[in-house]
Amino acid sequence: MGSGKTVVGAMVAVGTKSTFHDLDLMVEMEAGMTIPEIFLTSGEAAFRELETRILPRALRPGAVVALGGGTLIDDQNWSLVDGSATAVYLEVPFETLWERIKARPGRPLASGRSREEVLSLFEQRRPRYEQAAHRVNGDRAADVVADEVMTLWSA
Repeated sequence: MGSGKTVVGAMVAVGTKSTFHDLDLMVEMEAGMTIPEIFLTSGEAAFRELETRILPRALRPGAVVALGGGTLIDDQNWSLVDGSATAVYLEVPFETLWERIKARPGRPLASGRSREEVLSLFEQRRPRYEQAAHRVNGDRAADVVADEVMTLWSA
């Protein structure tokens, strides 16, 4: 949810000469429609089912994967990621996230919601994010964040 997962993930993949997968993009390609369209026509539950079904394809050995903000809330998804990948939480203060996402379309869980509603969603998700093997300060330039993630990944 605005932490820079896609940008940083792509930079890490380029820097490590790895395959990059953006789970949200994979879902859109599978569904043949955008995430907002999936939410509008089929609802969040259908989106989450697609996400869970596609996740194992993304988690190939050596791949860098940007997960959607809600992917890890599902215990099955968390177990799969925790058991087969190195999870990195790009930790960004809520105020920074809010500034990044508040006016951006295409975020069905943030669009049309108040700051307080989005903060509540963030606070519900944060305990799971904090279970990641690594936490990186994501409130910096993307290249700096990517360099730190690459250092963790190669350790």
